[in-house]
Amino acid sequence: MPRFEAKNPDYRTVATATFDRQPAMQSLGISIVRLEPGEVDLAMPYSEAWTQQNGFVHAGIITAGLDTACGIAAFTLMPANSDVLTVEFKTNLLAPARGDQFVFRARVVKPGRTLTVCDAQAFAEHDGAEHLIATMTGTLMALPRRG
Repeated sequence: MPRFEAKNPDYRTVATATFDRQPAMQSLGISIVRLEPGEVDLAMPYSEAWTQQNGFVHAGIITAGLDTACGIAAFTLMPANSDVLTVEFKTNLLAPARGDQFVFRARVVKPGRTLTVCDAQAFAEHDGAEHLIATMTGTLMALPRRG
């Protein structure tokens, strides 16, 4: 896997600040647990509030975690004074989302000047073991930061 170099030497502070400005992530209890150029791991504790009728965490919640992981991974490689916006993603739901905690792990596959492609995986943790429950391929766009 290629190692990427951040264009913005302050990528960690800027990416964390961007993540922290997302009320949706705060509502879901999602946090950054690892952040490197082109890579991020996010974690979310289980909450019954996020379940669907069968008791599994809703696919929309899992997709939100994967999408944000892709966005933050891509953002770490974007120039200073950029912002990030998802333009497309494809999610594969592989197993029911049940566990004590969930991890969303994303990495940049192909960085670009305007568009960046990322792959992400969602894992459910139970009894100390990770189980793959979903994957995502996302395309993200660098936008000039407003104001």
